[in-house]
Amino acid sequence: METTADYGLTIETTQGRGAWETPRLGHGFFGRTGGASRGRFFSLNLSRHVGDDPETVAINWQRVRAVMPPFVRIATLNQVHGVDVHVIGDDYDGARPSGDGMVTATPGIALAIFTADCVPMLMVDAEAKVAGAFHAGWRGTLAGIAGIGLRRMTEAGADLRRIEVLLGPSIGRCCYEVDAELGRRFTAAWPRAASRVAPGRGSKAMLDLRGVLTDQLKDAGLSPESIAQVGPCTRCASELFFSRRAAGGQTCGLQLSFIGFIDGAAG
Repeated sequence: METTADYGLTIETTQGRGAWETPRLGHGFFGRTGGASRGRFFSLNLSRHVGDDPETVAINWQRVRAVMPPFVRIATLNQVHGVDVHVIGDDYDGARPSGDGMVTATPGIALAIFTADCVPMLMVDAEAKVAGAFHAGWRGTLAGIAGIGLRRMTEAGADLRRIEVLLGPSIGRCCYEVDAELGRRFTAAWPRAASRVAPGRGSKAMLDLRGVLTDQLKDAGLSPESIAQVGPCTRCASELFFSRRAAGGQTCGLQLSFIGFIDGAAG
């Protein structure tokens, strides 16, 4: 984890992983520290749609933009826990389409995903300069957003043999308690998920979302070496990352994950 000097912002990145060191590729997973928000949004909440003070969120964005690569535009979604994936191109006008994934082959655009326990999934084909960002909660994971994301990447010009994936900070099996029936739905839809579901208390099960996504990506043709998990369980590390579970199910702040290629004219 890298910490900036000015505000104590933290950002998870990768080191020594080929495509992720590609010139002009910017990516990372912000944590919750270093912001100005208070109360249940403490401190680096970057969502304008959870009830936080708009002026405070604007301050948080100013701090983030000061340490992010010089992207011309930042694209976001109205995330709905589904599998719709949008192509973001030169004509992007700042709208927030409903969906849970974006891909782009346009430099200067950062694809940004908000989470507070769900899995932020970043993809890149460094040679084709195609990037993708996806929001994977249990609904999207169950519906196969990992494979759908890979297909949208290849449709945008990526090669499956070159795609690399990062699964960012999110709730782990240690803390993700769900109804046992949901665990059975996962194993029925994705047989390999049987190893990712553990018995919980009573009628509960413990679900490993990042593990299920990893298996789905492998089944879709990615090698294990092209998939990495970055960062801790968000509930275990709730002092560093927003976690809806740690907040007792209440609305809380959201952290930002981003990826994109920087326009050569941007600096």
